[in-house]
Amino acid sequence: MSQSTAEPRAGVAAPPAEGTRGDHDGHARRWWVLAVIGVAQLMVVLDATIVNIALPSAQADLGFTDGNRQWIVTAYALAFGSLLLLGGRIADLFGRKTAFLIGVTGFAAASALGGAAGSFEMLVTARALQGGFGALLAPAALSLLTTTFTEPRERARAFGIYGAIAGSGAAVGLLLGGVLTEYLNWRWTLYVNLAFAVVAFLGGMTLLQRGRRRPGATIDLPGTLLVTIGLFALVYGFSNAESHDWSSVQTWGYLVAGALLLSAFTWWQTRAAHPLLPLRVLLDRNRGASFAASLVSSAGMFAVFLFLTYYLRLTLGFSAVRTGLAFLPLVAALMVGAQVATVVLVPRIGPKPVVPVGFGLAAAGLVWLTGLGLDSGYATDVLPPLLVIGLGIGLIFPPAMNLATTGVSAEDAGVASAAVNAMQQIGGSIGTALLNTLATSAATDYVAGKDPADPLVKANAALESYSTAYWWAAVFFGAGLVISFLLYRRGVPRQDAGAAPVVHM
Repeated sequence: MSQSTAEPRAGVAAPPAEGTRGDHDGHARRWWVLAVIGVAQLMVVLDATIVNIALPSAQADLGFTDGNRQWIVTAYALAFGSLLLLGGRIADLFGRKTAFLIGVTGFAAASALGGAAGSFEMLVTARALQGGFGALLAPAALSLLTTTFTEPRERARAFGIYGAIAGSGAAVGLLLGGVLTEYLNWRWTLYVNLAFAVVAFLGGMTLLQRGRRRPGATIDLPGTLLVTIGLFALVYGFSNAESHDWSSVQTWGYLVAGALLLSAFTWWQTRAAHPLLPLRVLLDRNRGASFAASLVSSAGMFAVFLFLTYYLRLTLGFSAVRTGLAFLPLVAALMVGAQVATVVLVPRIGPKPVVPVGFGLAAAGLVWLTGLGLDSGYATDVLPPLLVIGLGIGLIFPPAMNLATTGVSAEDAGVASAAVNAMQQIGGSIGTALLNTLATSAATDYVAGKDPADPLVKANAALESYSTAYWWAAVFFGAGLVISFLLYRRGVPRQDAGAAPVVHM
């Protein structure tokens, strides 16, 4: 496979890149664009966790059952994951600024609806709408970053910042969710998005340049149906694994259907006149490695945020706010790793040594966490592995997101960005299903033959479930190490002449 497969078609001028307005202070404007995009991205990624801490309060207020509680999370994941590729292609065809602004506005409106929800059904509907508008907003934001920053040093720095935001959003969501739930109420975990949305919308209106609709722009309807239903089935199948047995048709039936539909989608993309996801976007070795790295790391990260939250809250007795604060060192380490990886290491030695080292550090940190006990201390036993994991994730996420969109032509920037987000969403769904199932089984096996009412037995069973999740997440990161080492090319990636141009001011 060639280093760059996204070359401009003969006789067809690439559409003008959408970025910042053309004037003498454009360099500074580009960084303001990054700030606006970062705010929008943070709003999307923190919503994957900010509501989680508020779920018990929302359940008590609205009176829904434990069985229905998972749908507050699942509705968002289903809509977001299944509509991402469509959202990315809409941004490519009809304008990234338009897609960005519609996505921000719709996400804010859905958040307001959820905050005002008076019933379970209204809250689930609002979460699904959030996911749908997020599927339009997230790829539009990343593709705007791709088409605005392509000068290697600037792009490295910009993606280091953006990747740190994407990687730390879950931890920020836990902290913000804890603060809002504890000091206000659960509805503010949704209302807070209005503040993010106002900043992103006003910044987008001011700084982004409206692009022209591509002549003859059209949506690949068969491809859209195949991939949307296929991704829905895949995410839904993994979500069902949490509440159904893996042998249930509700689980494996949807997974098989999703795999078949996505296989049919891949076949159709080789024959469609205007494919939704041109295979030239995927058929590059570094890009393929980056997609795989995003999927595997997202699956493994779930253990850190969910099971360590359980440990801090239920075993060590941390409050919601203190639990969120406990993750801040991980965020700091992630940001350091992101800048070192994208600005210093990858531009000098390439991704092949950097990303596998990140996977190795994250795996080592998770193995370290398996030693946590009932009387472990935060500063001595939790903080050190958290720092190692944060540094490792910082070496994975930003370089992978950068290289997943490097060399992509301007006309494909949106759908390439959507593919990265889709990999992260599917990875998170896989991690949720597999690790929850494995953790639950470990707890059940531990209690067998013991008194389940004994508080010490219950506490140790919980520790056994957390430890099992950490071990398996470490296996995920270990697999990522092998995959990234084998797939990434040696050396520094070269800039593709046919890639989306820098927006010169």
